[in-house]
Amino acid sequence: MAANVEIVNRAWTVLTDTLTPGAKKTSQAYISTEVEFQNAVEILCKQDLGHIIEEWFLDTLQEDLRQKVGPQFWNYFSEQPSETDQLLQAVEYLHKVTMDYLPCIQRLESTTQIKRWRKSSTLFNTSSLTEAFILLMKSTLFSIFPRTFQEIVNKFYSDAFKVFHHTTTEPDQDSEDDEETSCKGCEQPTETCLCQHIMSNFHNLNRKLDDIGILERVSGTAVTNIVHERIKTYVENSCKGNFETSYIDILETWLDTKVLGWLHLVYSGNRTHIYSDCIDGFKGRLLHFLYESFANIQIEQLFNIIIEFPESEPAILDLKLCLEKTDVRTQLVTSLKSALETRLLHPGVNTSDILTAYIAAIRALRVLDPAGVILELVCHPVRKYLRSRDDTVRCIVSNLTDDGSNELLDELIKGQPLLLDETGHSDNEDEDWEKWMPDPVDADPSTTSKSRRASDIISMLVNIYGSKELFVNEYRTLLADRILTQFNYEIEKEIRYLELLKLRFGETQLHFCEVMLKDVADSKRLNTRVTEARNKSGERGEIDVNAMVLSAQFWPAFREEKITLPEVMQESLKEYTKKFEALKGNRTLNWKPHLGLVNIDIELKDRTINFNVSPVHAAIIMQFQKQEKWTVEDLSNELQMPATALRRKIAYWQTQGLLKEETTDTFLLVEEHKGRTHDVIVTDDDETESAMASAQSQREEELQVFWSYIVGMLTNLESLPLERIHTMLRMFAMQGPTTMECSTQELKGFLDRKVKEQKLLYAGGVYRLPKSS
Repeated sequence: MAANVEIVNRAWTVLTDTLTPGAKKTSQAYISTEVEFQNAVEILCKQDLGHIIEEWFLDTLQEDLRQKVGPQFWNYFSEQPSETDQLLQAVEYLHKVTMDYLPCIQRLESTTQIKRWRKSSTLFNTSSLTEAFILLMKSTLFSIFPRTFQEIVNKFYSDAFKVFHHTTTEPDQDSEDDEETSCKGCEQPTETCLCQHIMSNFHNLNRKLDDIGILERVSGTAVTNIVHERIKTYVENSCKGNFETSYIDILETWLDTKVLGWLHLVYSGNRTHIYSDCIDGFKGRLLHFLYESFANIQIEQLFNIIIEFPESEPAILDLKLCLEKTDVRTQLVTSLKSALETRLLHPGVNTSDILTAYIAAIRALRVLDPAGVILELVCHPVRKYLRSRDDTVRCIVSNLTDDGSNELLDELIKGQPLLLDETGHSDNEDEDWEKWMPDPVDADPSTTSKSRRASDIISMLVNIYGSKELFVNEYRTLLADRILTQFNYEIEKEIRYLELLKLRFGETQLHFCEVMLKDVADSKRLNTRVTEARNKSGERGEIDVNAMVLSAQFWPAFREEKITLPEVMQESLKEYTKKFEALKGNRTLNWKPHLGLVNIDIELKDRTINFNVSPVHAAIIMQFQKQEKWTVEDLSNELQMPATALRRKIAYWQTQGLLKEETTDTFLLVEEHKGRTHDVIVTDDDETESAMASAQSQREEELQVFWSYIVGMLTNLESLPLERIHTMLRMFAMQGPTTMECSTQELKGFLDRKVKEQKLLYAGGVYRLPKSS
């Protein structure tokens, strides 16, 4: 029995001495050979002690790592040499320790008896002793990284990436100046460039960490952070501010050659532990991060990209690709909506500029999202804000018929019919089921997919208000204003616009406009006949008159202005009326003396000047033929026009240098002008007033229609609150296709004005008629 114990003790001593690197042998006689080691293992296995061999070895290894190797390894980072040297020395030490243990591990793994026992057990859920050793080292030494160690590793790999990027870039791409004094890779003077030294240390460190089996554990976090940071930086530096170039292919090529090329240097090549599969899997995540970074940069600039469309279409197409591969759609909608509200939707921006941006947004976002969902979500605040501006309809209609604005005019020439929201298109109509695609999840279920995809720009602008009658009426007013302020009988261009608008809005809606243009053509023929009749009779008036004869019921309301023209002008108009009556039988003319254009030559002492002005301006200056000095009061009585309007008109002649204010409200004709003279002076655009009544005055006139109803109600019922009056008006006065609507707020303003005019009384929340005295 004692002999057996001694044999087992000796076998255990041989085993422990053999498997303990650097341990002192207990006896010179016990220096073991391979045969002795195998015999010792066999003896222990026969005594059913084989299962404790690897357990003892791992316990000893763990104790050694905890007590000796770990403290020594981290001690390198408490000293103060350069950071690179700290890391290199520590890894060199760890590599030496691992190489000392490696023969022992390999010897133990190759033992047949222990192999048989290992088949029925596991070591830390690993398949081999080598894997158990690596796992033990990771858990003992690298369970938690000190911040200083992580910073050193980050700097080491960051420097290596910078050098790699620099050395693999063509000189003409990387440098604009061939005479640079410093290296862009290591940021050292060219004479003392450290790029080669940095790459040498980089390869050596990776090789040793791979030999140990902890390359990914030590470098993984640093490499990931560096790669993400470099991708963000490269995308921002390369793509920001340039919208006319497509960058996706360039960025993907850069990722393949630079980033993945560097990752292969770190984890692939002649590595003991193969990481190539890991890199292939990592490539997909890096591509996703690249798309996401690029999308974030473009989203920040999306407002500018939209404004520069269509030149910025490559940037829109790149962003469209990124939206298909990433989940930044919600971020895009939120960011763009905020940018539009901040930069457009405030009183400091002209309505025309808002419309220009809105049209650009429609075009750009239709390319970005053909389904129209992003456009619908983003531009809802813009449509709501445009609806609140008084001049929105006028700006839209002006752009539709303005030669200088090609955007809407091009859309008008296409001749597509309007697609209004209330038309109720079904997604099943004329749908090609093979090309059908579902709407995105953020689409409004109350709107059909077909209406979002099919609406053109003009339809979307009309849908701001949801009614084409409003636009037709505004065009009618604009057309009338253009005819009467320019006083031009050449209407070919207006006929062309009208025919194009008919394709959009329908012939019925534009019938009044047709009559208006017919009036112009008829007036041209009438003027020719009057002139011929005058020439035959030999009569020559002091003023030649060409009239614009209008069918009053088809034209919008005119701007009213009180004035009595000079006798010579009135006689010329009477003469024209007689000629008209002779030609037209039982029809006569009702003149609007303040509208039209007068071509007048003013002869002064030193010069003759030609003007094209309104009849009111002509009437004022003609009064100075009678006397050189007029007071505002006397001139107002002579022309029978309000003094305030007269002062405004006189201001024009003051700007022309023909009148000057000698004393307050006393004006003197300036016969001689010192300085440079002009043969012809044309009125400024700002001076030209609209011939049509303002929208406010037209609306006031329309509301007067309700006044008789309101008087009747209050006569019968004595007093009524605002809500009751509005309800009764809706029942009796707002029925039928041609009647207008009136909101409660608008009605309240109308009634309050009547109270100020003392035509109504308001007390206790009800309105009543005043008692007749």
